[in-house]
Amino acid sequence: MSLLELKSLVVRYGEVEAVDGVSLIVEAGEVVTLLGSNGAGKSTTLRAISGLAKPASGDILFEGQSIVGLKPEEIVRRGIAHVPEGRRVFPGLSVRENIMLGASNRRGMKTAEIKREADEMFDLFPDIRRFSNALGWTLSGGQQQMVAVARGLMAKPRILLLDEPSLGLAPVIVQAVFAIIAEIRRRGTTVLLVEQNARMGLSVADRGYVLETGKLVLSGTPDQLWSNEEIRAAYLGGRTAAA
Repeated sequence: MSLLELKSLVVRYGEVEAVDGVSLIVEAGEVVTLLGSNGAGKSTTLRAISGLAKPASGDILFEGQSIVGLKPEEIVRRGIAHVPEGRRVFPGLSVRENIMLGASNRRGMKTAEIKREADEMFDLFPDIRRFSNALGWTLSGGQQQMVAVARGLMAKPRILLLDEPSLGLAPVIVQAVFAIIAEIRRRGTTVLLVEQNARMGLSVADRGYVLETGKLVLSGTPDQLWSNEEIRAAYLGGRTAAA
């Protein structure tokens, strides 16, 4: 039984099918990367998994049970945490307070315990340790991304959904973010990663899927995907990927 399985998933926005019959699996312990250009349906796929977008048809199974129709907070409690595109750090809260919010789904936890776990996150994200008491609005884009990922991990998820973690970041910060993703996987958390940066996204992945205009067009290991001429042309230059 796969940890996560999408079966012929369809998500519509009005008359537009943003996700059109997508089927994929994520096994426990894997990093799986979902590639595609803007408008391909990658973010909508994550939103459907986390309960933020309602499927028109198809099914989403987590640990063998359908989660379609569940509220987002229930999906989080079952073990799925979503770090959306755009980071969404609360500007008027400190870094520590932002991270602590990620434990809001874990009922019965004492504040002192949440604070201790939030402080432990700084072992995984040492670059933001010295900003623990700084307000969210003072952080750089890369620092905000690290806070957002740390907040997602505070939910103690079985699987972490990461949406475009490299977006808008300087190359050196992108390298740091992907090193953290590799460490998250090493520590036992499964990751479903949405990325336009194919080279970085596949560098940490066990497998990848390619979406174009809502449809899955290719899947395989990183080596298999890079050996495909169309994928190399779309993501390494040579032609423009489908919008």
